[in-house]
Amino acid sequence: MSKVIRIGTRDSELALWQAKTVQKALESTGHQTELVPVKSTGDLNLDQPLYEMGITGIFTKTLDVAMINGDVDIAVHSMKDVPTALPKGIVEAAIMKRANSKDLLIHKGVEFLENEEGTIATGSLRRKAQWLHKYPNHKVVDLRGNVNTRMQKLNDNNWNGAIFAAAGLERIEIKPENFIDLNWMIPAPAQGAMLIVAMEEDEYCRRALSVLNHKESELCVHVEREFLKTLEGGCTAPIGALAKILNNHVHFHGALFSLDGKKKMEVERSLPVAEIEDMGKECAQEILKNGGKELMANIKSVLNN
Repeated sequence: MSKVIRIGTRDSELALWQAKTVQKALESTGHQTELVPVKSTGDLNLDQPLYEMGITGIFTKTLDVAMINGDVDIAVHSMKDVPTALPKGIVEAAIMKRANSKDLLIHKGVEFLENEEGTIATGSLRRKAQWLHKYPNHKVVDLRGNVNTRMQKLNDNNWNGAIFAAAGLERIEIKPENFIDLNWMIPAPAQGAMLIVAMEEDEYCRRALSVLNHKESELCVHVEREFLKTLEGGCTAPIGALAKILNNHVHFHGALFSLDGKKKMEVERSLPVAEIEDMGKECAQEILKNGGKELMANIKSVLNN
């Protein structure tokens, strides 16, 4: 049996780039495909900060519904936007080879980094908390929209800079020359990775996608997402996590921050690849035991009020 695989995607330039990459990979293995772009709630409401919208998986929900309704067969996501618990009946079918996982600063001159005053834009609580941890006197303003919209807003406002995921800018080739790699900033769990989901019962699509899976990327992002899930942080909590494989060992660095960036709880660990089964969970439990539980409760109460 063969069928045309309908690929669901958000309709931003970056999302379409990701979907077309998957389309090309599937067609190179002999499958027929069709792109089906859909608008998500996260794309439609640009006036409200994500954490105020109170929806887990705001960028993935519309595609989940389209899959469950049978309008598309598979969906392509930036994995950092995907909730750690997938809807019933939907499964991870492949994780593509991870791209650059770093955050970077697009700036209008770096002199302000030496000053007490500065204004940075980001829609991410994780980036905001880490920026304020390092630069407590700076101001951080909210920035929403797709990559191109955010870049335009940076140009139109008198901010000193804005923080972006390197992978997004590199994928659609709009990374300007005035950037700094934020090597000190811990990325979002699974940042730079692309996830393709399918319906659990759809063996045809799952088999087609299995050949696109990149095992090393899968191992690393699963450790990071297990850390996130154990801390009970949706994509709105200030949680960073990064796992890398070096010399057959997984090196993990994770952290939880207070919303104002004043508190930072971090953990670093290295284990042989064969022993990483509960690595993310155990690292998160270490943070929870050392005051992270109270900090998470405080974060939730502030965000829910």
